[in-house]
Amino acid sequence: MKKIFVSQLQGKEELETTFLVKIINAMEDKSGKKYFNIILTDSSGDLESRLWNYSTEVENTIIKNSFVRVKGKLNFYQGRKQFIINHIQKVDQSEVNLDDFIMKAFEDPEVMYKKLLKIIDGLSDVYIRDLLRNIVTDGEIARRLKTWQAGKSIHHAYQSGLLEHILSCSELALILSKHYKVNENYVVAGCILHDMCKIYELTDGINVDYTEEGKLVGHLVKGLEIVDRFSYKIKNFPHYLKMHLKHILLSHHGEYEYGSPKIPQTSEAYLVHLIDLMDSKMGSLEMIRKTDSTTGHWSGFVKHLDRIIYKSDLPYYPEYIQEEEVQERGEYKKQEPPKGPKIQPEPKTNLGKMLGHLKLDET
Repeated sequence: MKKIFVSQLQGKEELETTFLVKIINAMEDKSGKKYFNIILTDSSGDLESRLWNYSTEVENTIIKNSFVRVKGKLNFYQGRKQFIINHIQKVDQSEVNLDDFIMKAFEDPEVMYKKLLKIIDGLSDVYIRDLLRNIVTDGEIARRLKTWQAGKSIHHAYQSGLLEHILSCSELALILSKHYKVNENYVVAGCILHDMCKIYELTDGINVDYTEEGKLVGHLVKGLEIVDRFSYKIKNFPHYLKMHLKHILLSHHGEYEYGSPKIPQTSEAYLVHLIDLMDSKMGSLEMIRKTDSTTGHWSGFVKHLDRIIYKSDLPYYPEYIQEEEVQERGEYKKQEPPKGPKIQPEPKTNLGKMLGHLKLDET
């Protein structure tokens, strides 16, 4: 059976294909009748689904991260795609192509990795350059960096998303450091190292979750350990240089309420925070544009951004519109003046005038 992807679904249609179960919850409607609220997913996006016929067999066998074969009909509910499941059956992982269910970065990870090394080799501070190269070319770090996600569910949450985010931030660092006349060596280092230890904080594969180390230590503190571990191997590594690198890593979340042990107190640290914030938010917007299932120009409500998003491309006019084209497109129609004298109604400026035509009976 040929795999049908979420992104290929257009209108109301009968459907039979395989998906990965992202979420499954037994719910109750207003009358107390049980049903299943299910989010199905594949490499192209998520599909909101309902199974109205509750059964204990489904509840006991179909769990989160199960592969399933489903049969039903695609409908629209409140402007969103909604799949009504008539039949659902668990399938073994060996029966599916895992690549069909793993969302990946757009660019090849090997290409991104080479671009990152080129940025590192172009830095002028010899200690920062050596430190970054030693870290990034470490065998285990390099292997993980090429495949890991940057977040569990939101922040560049797809295969090689971490490398994509680090590379994007590093490219911005080169541009913005020159614009704001700050030390690009520190900004690039911060952009490369700030999320590097997500490779220890998160697991990989389809079922991405937090590791024990991620829950107990986290990537900020782990980042300091990496700096210490690799800087000790470089002779005469300057203490104050390392101190400022650590400050950048500890403060890159920007505010105490966002889990930052320190707030940025140098221009370089603050710029790293802003670049990280900008790239993560713009990445979220791009992902919404690609995967949101709501029909029309607007997305559904995005909780982590606290807004709805305009998904379509904005109007773009490289040339002036000619009069004939305007009328053909129907963007506006020339209005002919009405025939005969134009009569304007007398404006009603107060209650007396508005009620002046009424006659009241005297009693």
